[in-house]
Amino acid sequence: MKTVAIVGASGYVGGELLRLLLMHPEVEVKVATSQQHAGEYVFKAHPNLKGFTSMRFSMDTPEEAASKVDIVFMAVPHGSSIEHVPEMSEMGVKIVDMSADFRFRNQADYPVWYGWEHPAPDLLQKFVYGMPELHRKELKSARFISVPGCIASSSIYSIAPLAKAGFLDGVVVIDAKIGSSGSGNKPSMATHFSERYNSVRIYSPSGHRHIGEIEQELSIISGTKVKVTMSAHSINMVRGILTTSSVFVEREPKIQNIWNAYRTMYGEEPFVRFIMDPSGVYKYPDPKLVVGSNFIDLGFAIDRHVKRIVAIGSIDNLIKGAAGNAIQSMNIMEGFDEKEGLMMSPMRLV
Repeated sequence: MKTVAIVGASGYVGGELLRLLLMHPEVEVKVATSQQHAGEYVFKAHPNLKGFTSMRFSMDTPEEAASKVDIVFMAVPHGSSIEHVPEMSEMGVKIVDMSADFRFRNQADYPVWYGWEHPAPDLLQKFVYGMPELHRKELKSARFISVPGCIASSSIYSIAPLAKAGFLDGVVVIDAKIGSSGSGNKPSMATHFSERYNSVRIYSPSGHRHIGEIEQELSIISGTKVKVTMSAHSINMVRGILTTSSVFVEREPKIQNIWNAYRTMYGEEPFVRFIMDPSGVYKYPDPKLVVGSNFIDLGFAIDRHVKRIVAIGSIDNLIKGAAGNAIQSMNIMEGFDEKEGLMMSPMRLV
């Protein structure tokens, strides 16, 4: 049995980590920190957990929490983990970081995508990118894990087979749509119900910071430098991401070759589903079909008019885009069955 602390446990991602880890047979959640809710019962911030835990939020610093457990999950804003992880990394504790602070292998990417110089570049090479389907081997020997961004996750999962099979002949164009929970639980005018409801708002037409992660991972898997552009939209939905990516190819794409690329890469993966049903209501991936689960639904289409492959991915941004990937990666790191605590069907939203 491994003991766990969740730092920043009162947010949406922290709540999903709690919900899943409280039911994990190999884990004991020993500490859940929140500066805002310190001393309150966990179910005050996460009422869905009433009856599942009598824990109270603590005011422990990340370092104090780390001194009490085997594994720390850092569910904190970007730029916060870097203030604590260097010291924590010397304490013998394993770290699963949910922020962007250790996602890049190259320190030069931080000024480009986040506007700050990385103060501990030596640590970047010690973190493994927490995407099990791409980095399972590295995760088995990891001590530190950096969990991908949610839009980056859906994008990378859906495009990676094409990158590995050599289909990326030019710039990849990504259209991303995300629900309101992707903005976290801190309110603003942009997330206010009256502004968000009945709206499809393009909030990042170019330059989204997840582009850096996507380029990094696709370049690694393809063995060549990949360029990506993306437009991100907030839509009238709470949970879920849909990414629709255009891959322009020089040769006429053949459907069998594309199927081979996806099946070769993901055919044995427990959390990858192919959604290609020409006669159904849900012909292609839809975020509605993955809510509450660790599944990534994938599909594709061919646009022969301009020699374009359309790669489609949908995930629950709080689970496969955050807490689920984190726990699956932890399972691999600890030698557990990687499905432990995660193999549940999505909710049927009707």
